[in-house]
Amino acid sequence: MNKLIVLFILALLTASTAQGEVLSKKKSKTEEVAPDTLQLIIQAGDSCMLEYNTLKALNFYQQAFAMKDTANVRMKLADCYYQRANYRQTADLLKLVPAGSLTHEAFRQLCYSYQKQSDNDSFVYWTTNLVSRYPMDGEMVAGLITALTREDQAWKGIGDGEKYFKRDSTNILVNRALADAYFIDRKFDKAVAMYERLLQQGDSTFNTFYSAGMCYTRLDSLNRAYKYLIPAFLISGMQHAGCAYRLGVVSIDLGSYEEGLGYLDLATELMLPDTTIMKAITLSQGEGYYLTKQYKKAIEAWKRHLDYNPTSIATYYNIANATYFCFQDVKQAKTYYERFLALARKEPKPNTKLTEMIGQAEEFLKKHK
Repeated sequence: MNKLIVLFILALLTASTAQGEVLSKKKSKTEEVAPDTLQLIIQAGDSCMLEYNTLKALNFYQQAFAMKDTANVRMKLADCYYQRANYRQTADLLKLVPAGSLTHEAFRQLCYSYQKQSDNDSFVYWTTNLVSRYPMDGEMVAGLITALTREDQAWKGIGDGEKYFKRDSTNILVNRALADAYFIDRKFDKAVAMYERLLQQGDSTFNTFYSAGMCYTRLDSLNRAYKYLIPAFLISGMQHAGCAYRLGVVSIDLGSYEEGLGYLDLATELMLPDTTIMKAITLSQGEGYYLTKQYKKAIEAWKRHLDYNPTSIATYYNIANATYFCFQDVKQAKTYYERFLALARKEPKPNTKLTEMIGQAEEFLKKHK
């Protein structure tokens, strides 16, 4: 807009301020005002928005809103707030506009304003409404699936995703969200089929490779799991601890002990000492070292495992066996057999294997009193 027009509007508004303050006490917000004046103010705001000057635009739109509250003015003011990351104000304005009057863009801003405020419930509510009106908005459908999955309603997200998929099976955003929902819902066969489809579509991202590999581990297809975990790890720059850990476990299970131990060692270096994960890593390391006849390292790994899992009955037994049969260290073997028995005897219903282990430990201690 011509700068002279903007200056004229500002002068007009300034001159009428005192009179406006008096009249505002007598007039309602929705009372008719001069259309030309209102339109000029809105145009001034639009002009500022074209120049990305949201501060000045906000001033004009606020004045327009004070003069007359319409759906159009609300959406312009909300858009200005949205561009300035004031998501609370955006949502407060748009949620009172009838859904039928909201433009597609305003509707999306309403949904995303709640998402950006981490209000997942409101995001789901409004996005469900948006999708019912715009069922082919793939970006919003994908967002809805993900939000429902986050709320432990993956099954519901799957329903929305499959409905969209029947119309368009090529939308990568929707296919990603649907694949993840299948995975969370433990439908691993459907999930892996969707991840395979994504890879065929060229979606060769870390998440797609890694999730496909994880699905195949759940389906006990270790060779396929290894095939997908390798590129995932490389894409991560060999910095993803969880992927390194999974590669280590899969490699050991496939009989590639040295390779698997290498990945587990790397996972240990990458990972913060998370107790749950470290339990699994140290246990697998112990097994891997033992199977490659690196008995000293196996014992060290099992001892580290006990630091994270001190009630692991089998680990005490493994250390005792390795200590005695590999190094003939009777004293240390006795210590770990005794610790093993102290826990094993507390088991209310020991299975056949545990009963056999208890018998062997008791026999050893009798011989080495």
